Amino acid sequence: MSTRVLSGIAVAVAGVLLLCSGLATTLLPGGGAGACDTAAVAPAASSAARSPAPGGVGPVGDWNAEQVGNAATITDVGMRLGVPPRGWVIAVATAMQESSLINTPGGDRDSVGLFQQRPSQGWGTSAQLHDPRYAATAFYRKLQAVDGWQEMPLTEAAQRVQRSAYPHAYARWEPDAARIVAALTGAGASVAACGVTVSGLGWTQPVRADVGSGFRTAGRPGHDGVDLIVARGALVRAASAGTVTVVRCNAVDVRTGRDWGCDRDGDPVLTRGCGWYVDITHPGGVITRYCHLLTRPTVEEGQPVAAGDVIGVAGSSGHSSGPHLHFEVHLGDHNPATAVDPVGFMASVGAPLTQ
Repeated sequence: MSTRVLSGIAVAVAGVLLLCSGLATTLLPGGGAGACDTAAVAPAASSAARSPAPGGVGPVGDWNAEQVGNAATITDVGMRLGVPPRGWVIAVATAMQESSLINTPGGDRDSVGLFQQRPSQGWGTSAQLHDPRYAATAFYRKLQAVDGWQEMPLTEAAQRVQRSAYPHAYARWEPDAARIVAALTGAGASVAACGVTVSGLGWTQPVRADVGSGFRTAGRPGHDGVDLIVARGALVRAASAGTVTVVRCNAVDVRTGRDWGCDRDGDPVLTRGCGWYVDITHPGGVITRYCHLLTRPTVEEGQPVAAGDVIGVAGSSGHSSGPHLHFEVHLGDHNPATAVDPVGFMASVGAPLTQ
């Protein structure tokens, strides 16, 4: 992979760096107000994108230089075709599953190349499919023809294109694919505005806090998120752009089965439920959940939000032993089968959960 191609990736990614949108003035506990001074926000400079090291592409995690180089080609083709960044991640994850990002001369039956596309199924000739740029272009053309692909979970979008015998296999590669795309495009570079830092892939920390109870630990195997330890009243922000799909109070008195109420602290023994909580659905079918808010959230169902928009304040409503934010990430509908560890996911999109 030439440095010219990678330089093109680095420059192009500047166009997808996200700035903090104007936050609506939010009433805070005690009658104070907070607002974002949008006048101070400056456009992102293309120099924010990371330039490739001389001599080509190096390894990323467990993926070697050859594999990352092929991912760079896939990403570059997606950029040139005007495919949104979500599509680059889908394409790279698909090639990870199909070929381990190795441009193989052959595979099962007559399958060829990075995506193991088959001449007998009309993808092109064997020689064409062994050209990574041709193969990536063919994949993206099919993906763009799928109605609603940007709102689908990665594995569903990939399967609509590939028609694989293993339709659920693609999802496992999403964190690695996002990590490689971030490394190639400089998505680790971030834009700071309004006191919020948004990564190049459009994500930010919902709160700046240390992780307390982790994802599905031995002691809490049903804990489908992580607990971020913050003070009562800390601002909670949308982790990425999306649409608010749920605003709800869920707090039940386990002794009576009756409503406990969310405008007071919950209890770790006597109460079950998320308290005041918000769900946000993001492009690609990713859902984030924010639990145990102090008061009714400051957003409404159906409301679009940008990364960093304030959605509420941290508290201890519902099943809770003290102020914190319970944060979940789901790749698809909200249920235990779709939950992923928020620590790994947020690191892969350039917004690690740390102080």
